[in-house]
Parts: sequence; structure tokens; C-alpha cells
Amino acid sequence: MAERPTTNWRDCIAKEAEELAAGTLDPECACMAGLFPEELLTSTDAVLDTFECELPGLGEADDAQIFGVVERVVLALNAVNEAHNESAYETDEREQLCEFIDQSLTEHGVDIVALTARHGLGRYQITDKWRKW
Repeated sequence: MAERPTTNWRDCIAKEAEELAAGTLDPECACMAGLFPEELLTSTDAVLDTFECELPGLGEADDAQIFGVVERVVLALNAVNEAHNESAYETDEREQLCEFIDQSLTEHGVDIVALTARHGLGRYQITDKWRKW
């Protein structure tokens, strides 16, 4: 099962907190809690909850339905990003979100390579049309 990026981000926050508590990390070097405030994590998880609810049955859906699901998740993530001054998701986070979308669709029977090829896209361009983050 695809791992949500927010799970990884929360794990990094917890690891950093442990290192701070143990004195093995200089507080000046701690940045994870600032990069991933709880409101950002909660908002992102809410978007991913909705996305995951739309996944069952997509393996039998037509291209328009699949792209509709992708469009909705990307636009919702755009809104989260906008609410965080356009800086919620940096390069690593964008890559993790795109990978999560790809893996989740694949796990639900969507052939991403065939889908994107039918529309003149590369595999990793499935979110590009709507993505602002």
C-alpha cells in the first residue's frame, strides 16, 4: 500500500524531536516542525482521505473519470499550498505527493503508462495540467 507523504513527514518530526530531547541535535538545526506544521499535515491528510475514497473501482473507469479524480486531488492540494503562502510543498514533498498519487492509482488497477500514453503524456506528467505546487 502506498505510504502517505504525511506519514513520512510526521516520522521525520518525531525523529527530530527525539534527537533534540537526547541532545544529539543542535536546536539551531531543527527545522521539521517548522516545515510541517500540524495544520498543513491535517489539511493534506484531509485531501488524501477524499482522494483515497475515490480510488475503488478506478481500474474499470474510463480515462475521463480517472483524470477527474486526479484533477480533484491536485486542485485540493493547490488550495492547501495557497493557504500556506505557496510554500507548503517543496521539491521533495511534491515528488512524494506525485509518487503517492501514482502508486495509489496503480494499486487500484489503473495502468498509468497506458493512460498517459493515450493522452500524449509521460507517466510522470499526470498531475501537470492542474498542479501549481
